[in-house]
Amino acid sequence: QVQVVESGGGLVQAGGSLWLSCAASGTRFGINAVAWYRQSPKKQREFVARITNNSITNYEDSVRDRFTISRDDAKNTVYLQMDSLKPEDTGVYFCNVFPWGASRDYWGQGTQVTVSS
Repeated sequence: QVQVVESGGGLVQAGGSLWLSCAASGTRFGINAVAWYRQSPKKQREFVARITNNSITNYEDSVRDRFTISRDDAKNTVYLQMDSLKPEDTGVYFCNVFPWGASRDYWGQGTQVTVSS
């Protein structure tokens, strides 16, 4: 079965950086598209960034100039580089994976990101 595990979250000062990883296993034919979402007590789960099998990227407007999503297909892993972090970036970051040949997507358990003022 498919497993999705996020890592790399933590506590950082405003203006700092974090590097998140999303590792997928059990995918029969590899990964099609992957997206990052985030959620906090103040906000519903919202889209952050997505990368397709052709490495085409999309970003939520507020993170477009600060975050970078990338993928390493040999490792079945997707990354999110977050720079110039702001307190409003605080939340639990979830990875959403859509494998090739699958009829549904899969979620990880999330990793906490906290940005202090």
